[in-house]
Amino acid sequence: MGSLFRSEEVCLAQLFLQSASAYSCISELGERGLLEFRDLNPKVSPFQWRFVGEVRRCEEMEKTFTFLQQELRGAGRVLGPCPESPRAPVAREALRVQEQSEQLAQELREVTRNRASLRGRLRDLRQYLHVLREGQRFTSLPAPLGSPPRPRALSEREPILDPSLHQHLERKINFVTGVIHPWRVTAFERLLWRACRGYLVASFVEMPEPMEDPASGESITWVIFLISYWGEQIGQKIRKISDCFHCQVYPYPESEASRTDTITGLHSQIQDLSVVLEETEQYLAQVLDKVALALPTWRVQVQKMKAIYLVLNQCSFDVTEKCLIAEVWCPVQDLTQVQDALRQGSYQSGSSVECFVQRVPTSERPPTLIRTNKFTTGFQSIVDAYGVASYQEVNPAPYAIITFPFIFAIMFGDVGHGLLMFLFALWMVLYEDSPRLRQGTNEIWQTFFEGRYLILLMGAFSIYTGFIYNECFSKATAIFPSAWSVATMANHSSWSSAYLATHPSLTLDPNVTGVFRGPYPFGIDPIWSLATNHLNFLNSFKMKMSVVLGIVHMGFGVVLGVFNHVHFQQRHRLVLEFLPEMIFLLALFGYLVFLIFYKWIKFSAADSLVAPSILIHFIDMFLFTSNADNLPLYPGQVPVQTVLVVLALASVPVLLLGTPLYQWCRQRAPRTVRPGPWGAPWGSRGGLTAGAVPVQPVSTEEQEPLLEGQEAGNSVNATKEDVESGEHSPDAKHLDFAEIFMHQAIHTIEYCLGCVSNTASYLRLWALSLAHAQLSEVLWTMVMRNGFVRLSYVGGVVLVPVFAAFAVLTVAILLVMEGLSAFLHALRLHWVEFQNKFYVGAGYKLCPFAFAPDTWE
Repeated sequence: MGSLFRSEEVCLAQLFLQSASAYSCISELGERGLLEFRDLNPKVSPFQWRFVGEVRRCEEMEKTFTFLQQELRGAGRVLGPCPESPRAPVAREALRVQEQSEQLAQELREVTRNRASLRGRLRDLRQYLHVLREGQRFTSLPAPLGSPPRPRALSEREPILDPSLHQHLERKINFVTGVIHPWRVTAFERLLWRACRGYLVASFVEMPEPMEDPASGESITWVIFLISYWGEQIGQKIRKISDCFHCQVYPYPESEASRTDTITGLHSQIQDLSVVLEETEQYLAQVLDKVALALPTWRVQVQKMKAIYLVLNQCSFDVTEKCLIAEVWCPVQDLTQVQDALRQGSYQSGSSVECFVQRVPTSERPPTLIRTNKFTTGFQSIVDAYGVASYQEVNPAPYAIITFPFIFAIMFGDVGHGLLMFLFALWMVLYEDSPRLRQGTNEIWQTFFEGRYLILLMGAFSIYTGFIYNECFSKATAIFPSAWSVATMANHSSWSSAYLATHPSLTLDPNVTGVFRGPYPFGIDPIWSLATNHLNFLNSFKMKMSVVLGIVHMGFGVVLGVFNHVHFQQRHRLVLEFLPEMIFLLALFGYLVFLIFYKWIKFSAADSLVAPSILIHFIDMFLFTSNADNLPLYPGQVPVQTVLVVLALASVPVLLLGTPLYQWCRQRAPRTVRPGPWGAPWGSRGGLTAGAVPVQPVSTEEQEPLLEGQEAGNSVNATKEDVESGEHSPDAKHLDFAEIFMHQAIHTIEYCLGCVSNTASYLRLWALSLAHAQLSEVLWTMVMRNGFVRLSYVGGVVLVPVFAAFAVLTVAILLVMEGLSAFLHALRLHWVEFQNKFYVGAGYKLCPFAFAPDTWE
């Protein structure tokens, strides 16, 4: 938990891995997730990697796994996650996995090909059977009752047209039968008629049962066609047109006996093929069962093996090429675990030479490592969205755990709305281990689920501020008796019946004894919800509260900068930056907070009419004048205000010129001892690790390459001086005085103007709190109150849809839209008004090499 306040100490180290045990050692380190490896071969082409053959082998196995997974999906099976995380396979086990996967893939290809062939053959036989049945129905159609007998076109000598044309058409009648896609029937029929000029008779009928389309895999109802024609040229045209329309043409026997025999044979073949196809399906199901059982484990193993070889390709060999050398970023407190992992990897590989880790000094900025848990992850994500913390600077996340929900609740204060938000978050927290909640595919839902603890605190704080505002769905609750007495006011006044009839609003005078009996025990007195001037009262209260909380919040941010100055041994900034900043902030805006509290304490209802205006006093303070109409709050107020303004103005030159002059004088002074890199914050601590050899001093020439190609993190608050000196390093080789002065001038102007603009920015707390309360009151007045107008039987029935509309609008507008608005404003107040007082945010995260279970699922 200590790393939450400041990032952990991270050092640069070298791993010396014996070639035979390098694979096992990297595998063990990947299981523990401790180190971030650096690429020592950035200019080497991937085709020239030492382990490129092993990587290609893993990719070939991944292609095989992809084929197996596609076959499972095609069979309607879902590949489940790996039940447990297997370790990376050794060479012999990897060879076994490759052989078994290729064997299963080959079996699947053969069985799938045979099944497709059997299905195609069975489909053709069924289509042929339907074609013969429908064709026989056409050619054997009996004459209707009552009509003269008509010759049937069953024989090759019987005419199909008028017998009077027999002398011209003494030709043989032939048939073309088959099936066609229903979308092509119209065009097919039209082209037949035009090409053959009507010398044919075509009949079309839909197939009784739908069948699969081999091209698209969809189930469609094919159309059977029977074309009778005469003449060989017409037949050739019909067959060519059928081929163009991708028709499946089947032979049509001439005699009815032949058709009957063919149908009987088709029935027998269909039964035999069905039996063979069923056995093939059973064998395919057995093969798919084997694949579904072994594939999740194989996939995890091969992905781990590929990741290990990719890391090994980032290492370099020593002169003897018997030892691999790797450079890593490692948390200092994990060095012992790293050495233990190397020892374990050497033991598993059976190597007699033990691998070890050695810390090396560096002038490069280390990455940032802040360990989080499921509770602090959401708050740390808010801070990281602004910028990753620079190495070992103060982390705003632990303070945002309290300040962020509280500032949100100031704008969202309502007991009812906060309770709904709290219960929703509590449900997510209680069922956070449910796979149904964790594995949701909706991106918006995942955002809510990851921030469940943040929403939980926002709801809890909203309930607290709701009790302070005394608002529950815009209605006040009388938890305690009101401190105002209407009866006492009525006894001490001449309120007659006629007076009450002509005066709908009555005034309660707190100066009358017994009318006001002291402050309400907690929050706002509920009687203010009935007053006509309650909005003026709440506006004054919330406006002053916003100013006070904003100045306290900004002052706390300035104070947090002290911890950075002390930690990075920049004690001159305590006098030249922190002290002027605090004097400027407190002399002006801290004095404003003092005036607010002093006026609250000094003046009561009895002398409220003569209470001076704080705003006029604050304006006169900058003008160095006094207003005779505005009485002073205390004796000697004008001299005190003059001194405070002078102190604030005097702190500006100190803040502007202090640090640049100090750096200039320090650069001109002779230096006898050159401090270590980064003030040696990590190179001089911790001693030797287990199994490490003594660290030799690294020369400047050896350190220079480490600085090449390193990009600094991007941040609006980061400067070139911060990046080159590691954000807070007090020592640098060459300091450009003009650049330092320019940076300090920008910082001074930004801070001085920011104190004014940021204080005004906190008034958004007042504005959004007022907007939330007014929207809630409007929703109650215009929707829910209408359901209570008629309390009869009809009114009770109407109350049901009215309450449903009220609930929907409350969730959609007040919880979702207003909640999102308050969240964004609270986010802005933390990023701009609070964090820019002390937070640079120009670092980069430590990304350890780890086998995360989520990546394999």
